[in-house]
Amino acid sequence: MFNPDARVRKVPLMKGVPPCLVIDDALVDPEGVVRLAAGLAFRPPAGFPYPGLVAEVPYSLTSWMSDLFAQHARGLLGGRRTLDASVRASLVTTSPAELEPRQWQCHRDRVSDNPQHTLFAASVLYLFKDPEMGGTSFYRPRLSSEDTDQLLADSQLLDASVFASRYGLAASYMIESNAYFERVVSVPAAWNRLIFYDGGVFHSADISKPERLSRDPHRGRLTLNGFFTCRRPAI
Repeated sequence: MFNPDARVRKVPLMKGVPPCLVIDDALVDPEGVVRLAAGLAFRPPAGFPYPGLVAEVPYSLTSWMSDLFAQHARGLLGGRRTLDASVRASLVTTSPAELEPRQWQCHRDRVSDNPQHTLFAASVLYLFKDPEMGGTSFYRPRLSSEDTDQLLADSQLLDASVFASRYGLAASYMIESNAYFERVVSVPAAWNRLIFYDGGVFHSADISKPERLSRDPHRGRLTLNGFFTCRRPAI
């Protein structure tokens, strides 16, 4: 599946954080993967706040993505051995007015209780041709760790109107910096572009044109999202 002529580059994020690995023209047949995705059973996510629909993918895709991660990105991001990998097809479909407060700002995929031992890495494969449906931006917190944790906790616990009043935020997809997070790097979307990054870094999809979102995998913001739990090298 991987294109031997793919173009690979590193995009620096911020001091002390591994770069984002960007692979352009990643697949030999991206249209075939879109056709495969169009036949999947998309449904609302269970147990995590993705703003749209998700679907399980065949094991062959997960295995391929895991192998690609191990070959090109795992060492760069600080991992030694992959303990677990999962991949899903995703479609952003939620309108800004319907977003929950925890979806109004950037997020981390998972945070390790022992970051010296465990790495949570992630990937996004963009399978749409309209770049204005949004790439991925990375952010640095402006607040202390304690205040940032409080903001995130309140975004999950407070009613939307109370949260909006307390923090001066409104229902929307986050793109630019705000009082709580500084956008440091934006990786634009591109057809058949694959990115790998440390999932513990704050990030968000750049949904600047939500009116273009669609439930149709052939027309919407279709991505393959990968998640990799890794053991770090022994110190």
